[in-house]
Amino acid sequence: MTTHRQLVAGLERRGLVPAEWRRAVDAVDRALFVPERFEGGDFTADPEGWLRAVYADAPVVTQVNDGAATADGAFRLATSSSSMPSVMLDVLSLLDVRDGHRVLEIGTGTGYHAAWLCHRLGDSRVTSVELDPAVLAAALGSLDRAGFRPTAVAGDGRDGHPQGAPYDRVVCTCTMRDIPPAWLEQCPDGRIVTPWGSSFFSGSFATLEVRDGTARGAFSGYPAFMWDRTRRAGAGRIADLYGGEAGKKSTTGIPPQHVIQDAPAFFTGLHVTDAWYRWCADDSGEATLWFFADDGSSWATVEYVPDVDTYEVEQYGPRALWDEVRAAFLRWHGLGRPQRSRFGLSAGRDGWWVWLDEPSQVVGRP
Repeated sequence: MTTHRQLVAGLERRGLVPAEWRRAVDAVDRALFVPERFEGGDFTADPEGWLRAVYADAPVVTQVNDGAATADGAFRLATSSSSMPSVMLDVLSLLDVRDGHRVLEIGTGTGYHAAWLCHRLGDSRVTSVELDPAVLAAALGSLDRAGFRPTAVAGDGRDGHPQGAPYDRVVCTCTMRDIPPAWLEQCPDGRIVTPWGSSFFSGSFATLEVRDGTARGAFSGYPAFMWDRTRRAGAGRIADLYGGEAGKKSTTGIPPQHVIQDAPAFFTGLHVTDAWYRWCADDSGEATLWFFADDGSSWATVEYVPDVDTYEVEQYGPRALWDEVRAAFLRWHGLGRPQRSRFGLSAGRDGWWVWLDEPSQVVGRP
């Protein structure tokens, strides 16, 4: 039978458990924080399958479509989960928690991450904010059964929790488009770690050092977290978003797969913030790169065929999405094709900005 001990041992064999977190990871059983039924798991119907999913180093989706009733066959957007344990440990390594720190967690989720923090720091030094009352209620029940009682409150995590400030660390468990000023006010001299990005590219951790209410830091990792619910990206199935409309046709000499590689996609995401893409390949080696505006008003396609020099483009709606992506891609080329590691993020009371190599060389603002 798959067990918590096997999960921990697997993480340890891969060298993923920092020494300062070993006791917490070993002591807190993930199964206490996963419901009996979740996407792809049902303890009653398949207890061994449920255990395998819970004790795997993989995410477990615990809610779709914000908990709303979803018809059979309808699109299911994952809206809450128990994160992949190894990714949680990546976050905690970036957070650099020290004994005695006070931590503000944005997004309680299942409560599993909060339990690790409580075990390490003590309940009184952990505050967690969750937007969804049902998710919070389930997390509080799990935390109580596990013997932990942090300060856990319902509310918009963008506002933090000023009653418990100041904090030494702020850790966010959902993807953010910005750095809310409230976090800087409540953690004026500390560190913030959050998944960060835009609809086009959201696969970065931002790790920020805060001094006197102003933050500065770098990007790393490739996280995949749920969105801040107040500022989500677009999502859906192509069949639900494309109605067969005819768009304006043209061609491009840029191979479409080039624009969605990590470095150019990161840069493009600074400028095309409210559109997303999907690469759809078939067995022949051909593929279609789709772009959709978050509001559903516009789409574009680029058709990839091997061993050709030009690719067919079609664009529909008030926005020419491929033209926007192409312009950002060419600007990235013009800057010398910089990798993501050369970019930094700064934030203050007046907003945030992304820079290349040094804060004075600004390349992206809201």
